[in-house]
Amino acid sequence: MKLRYKYSILIGFTILTLSACVTKKYERPQVKNDGLYRDINTTDTTNMADLPWKALFSDTTLQSLIQKGINENLDLKQAIERIKISEATLRQSRAAFLPSLQADVSVTDAKQAQAALNFPSGININLETQTYKAQLSTSWEADIWGKLSSAKKAAYATLLQSDATRRAVQTQLIATIANSYYTLLALDKQLAITEQTIKIRMQDVETMKALKEGAVVNGAAVVQSEANLYAAQVTLPDLKRSIKEAENALNIALAQAPGTVNRTTLDQQVAYTDLKTGVSAQLLQNRPDVIAAEFGFRSAFENTNVAKTYFYPALTLTAAGGLTSLQLSNFFDNSIFYNLVGGLTQPIFAKGANKARLTTAQANQQIAFYTFQQALLTGGQEVSNALYAYQTAEEKETTRAKQIASLTKAVDFTKELLRYSSATNYTDVLTSEQSLLTAQLNGINDRLQKLQSVVDLYRALGGGWK
Repeated sequence: MKLRYKYSILIGFTILTLSACVTKKYERPQVKNDGLYRDINTTDTTNMADLPWKALFSDTTLQSLIQKGINENLDLKQAIERIKISEATLRQSRAAFLPSLQADVSVTDAKQAQAALNFPSGININLETQTYKAQLSTSWEADIWGKLSSAKKAAYATLLQSDATRRAVQTQLIATIANSYYTLLALDKQLAITEQTIKIRMQDVETMKALKEGAVVNGAAVVQSEANLYAAQVTLPDLKRSIKEAENALNIALAQAPGTVNRTTLDQQVAYTDLKTGVSAQLLQNRPDVIAAEFGFRSAFENTNVAKTYFYPALTLTAAGGLTSLQLSNFFDNSIFYNLVGGLTQPIFAKGANKARLTTAQANQQIAFYTFQQALLTGGQEVSNALYAYQTAEEKETTRAKQIASLTKAVDFTKELLRYSSATNYTDVLTSEQSLLTAQLNGINDRLQKLQSVVDLYRALGGGWK
């Protein structure tokens, strides 16, 4: 017994050694993950990606919309269903280690023509027999070269990739809802400013008419003031259309029909300012699409291991046993049969299938590596762009506030000059009013850029799924 035990250990050790020679253990490939953020040199690992999304957005209305999107969004639900598919594949790969088992119950009729004894030549009789058979058969493949274990690891990596993809969908969904919400608030603000401008210009028309009656201005000034009014009014339909379209787009993300979206105002928004990016190597653990890309590479790596095992012999054990009899009445009497077969199959000529399988697997592994590296580089680019967008928005906000203040004074001054002196004409008023409206609308865009760049930076760093 002890000798048999020693032989078993020796055989097991030999199998593991041979398997290690064929398949390789996974190690993360060498990819560029340092210095991916432009003009950012820091060793501080504090990262805003670690923030829960509710900590980033203080607007409770926006929080409710994001939560509804997470619960109802159809893209996210599709990603969850893909996880279920990957789980089923993993269960199947685990079951491959177990022997298969089949049950077979059959009745066979056999007829045979035979020359009858004691009868004239050429006379035959038909012999008919019935065979009753019930058997269980099983088959099991020994995982000598690690084919089954590598296939299981590939399936597990695919499952983890599916889960990471779901998280990537969620981070993108949160960013989409937040950015759409801010766009909607900006359009509301632009509409409000345009409507206020129209009211002012309607008053200007009346003022110009009064000044004409007083011979202060001529008819050209009245016509110009009316044209100035129409120029503001003509922008209203497009603004209202943009608002409807923004609402519809946001409703799609929420998996609901087009309609009005509950919201606050742009002035109530407070942009998050503690923009900590950490170091770019943290993209490997924070950014879901990068994580998914690595698991994709890992799955391809294990599939390459599987392809290598097809060049080596496969050990299969099959067994069958059951009952068989020519008479149903004595089916359970002395009718037991069984067999056990061990087979070793060595591929010799497979029409190039094994080489093609390995070449394909290796190419897919290399493609997966490039995808992994590309995901990291893209992440670094998006972080750099979002951070610079925030910085430029801040710079513009400061300068824009000064510009609007100066243009407001210019409008007031030119109107006063027009009323009480001939030092100016309505063209100066028109120019200053148009410049003021443009600056006000651009100021809203600056504010929108600042809010959205925070969202984009948060998503680019991998925030939103923790």
